[in-house]
Amino acid sequence: MANPLFAPELLELLNAGDAQALQEVANALHSAEMAEFIAALDDIDIWRLLSLLPKQHSAEIFSHFDLDRQVELASDVNRQAMARMLEELPHDDRADLVNRLDPQVAEQILPLVARAEREDIRNLASYPEGTVGSIMSSDYATLRPGMTIKEALEQVRIQAPTRETVYYIYVVDAEHHLIGFVSLKDLILAKPMQTVGEMMNTEVIHAFADDNQDTAAQPIEKFDLLALPIVNTENKLVGIVTVDDVMDVQEAEATTDFHKMGGTDLVDVSLKDAGLAVLYRARIPWLMVLVFMNIFSGAGIAHFENTIAAMSSLIFFLPLLIDSGGNAGSQAATLMVRALAIGDVRLRDWFSLLRKEFLISLLLGLTMAMGAMLLAGFRSPEIIVPIGLTMVAIVLFGSLVGMSLPFLLATFRCDPATASAPLITSIADIGGVLIYFSISTWWLRDLVNTAG
Repeated sequence: MANPLFAPELLELLNAGDAQALQEVANALHSAEMAEFIAALDDIDIWRLLSLLPKQHSAEIFSHFDLDRQVELASDVNRQAMARMLEELPHDDRADLVNRLDPQVAEQILPLVARAEREDIRNLASYPEGTVGSIMSSDYATLRPGMTIKEALEQVRIQAPTRETVYYIYVVDAEHHLIGFVSLKDLILAKPMQTVGEMMNTEVIHAFADDNQDTAAQPIEKFDLLALPIVNTENKLVGIVTVDDVMDVQEAEATTDFHKMGGTDLVDVSLKDAGLAVLYRARIPWLMVLVFMNIFSGAGIAHFENTIAAMSSLIFFLPLLIDSGGNAGSQAATLMVRALAIGDVRLRDWFSLLRKEFLISLLLGLTMAMGAMLLAGFRSPEIIVPIGLTMVAIVLFGSLVGMSLPFLLATFRCDPATASAPLITSIADIGGVLIYFSISTWWLRDLVNTAG
């Protein structure tokens, strides 16, 4: 989001060519705030402003634009200027940007980038989307096991300015195999003539570059790591994934899951920026599926027309009962999808969780049944019993379906989030109608036979 009040002031300084004042403003603000403020400026003005700042500072500001905005800016600017910007950007950020650029634009820019940087970009950009390699950075510090602590600290000082983090320093052999790690704290506290190999920790928690990116998040969360080393199939160190990278991935995945649970397919598009056509296409598929699914609810009601004719007051309680089943199912599905997503539960836990869900749903159903029966006592005392029995049965049905459907989808290697709230609600509606009128027909069988 831009700051429309602050942008004109920056534009005045820019038009006046007051580089010193602009640098003072940029120094006084965090790079993320500066990026937010200058978003209101035209592309050409943003580039003019960035050109007046030190290269590293301008790259920090540029990296805080969202990826779509970076693509716009990269496509409009002089190719030489964009090449220089790529050389300064964090390694993982520039790989993401190149992957999103139009291939023709990327091919025009990359030859202008320094050879070492160009090879690094192409290497990181080569990993498929969704893998650990696609989110890792090659900004890591390394040491050799034969170095003394004094030599190691000097090496860290040399590497630190161009590394994303030096809290963990990874120890590699001559072929770049990962053999251990040390923390900066360990180096500072160690004796100067001790060697890195003598003090390094050889139990290295790591992930493989070709793994699914979720596998990087789990050890970082479990062991409170700031960074996780990434190796290839030959155990050679190829990058690191930092905690902020994991947070970005989790935010994106949580957003995707929420969209799926709402029955939409809005991926990689801001709600604010999405056009009418995009929003329509994202929402219509599931709504159309559910339209035809809900025909079964109507068919169920039609099947029990004699029961309804015998006791028309049954219709009064129909929305209350079937909505309760849908709500209970949506709750259970939400809890289960989240538990599966964070690894809190596994497929093998289904049976034990089913028993637990049955008991809690029974308690919930009994509690809700008392409230429904109280209402029925005022409105239609003659159907108190079927109302109470139906409430218990519907809450049980909706909850067990809501809990089990994510497991079923996960078993078939589908995204559990596809067990969306609208889908659970529709299934609960169909089941609820059949349960309600079946119990009512049994309870009111004499009246129903008379009406028939």
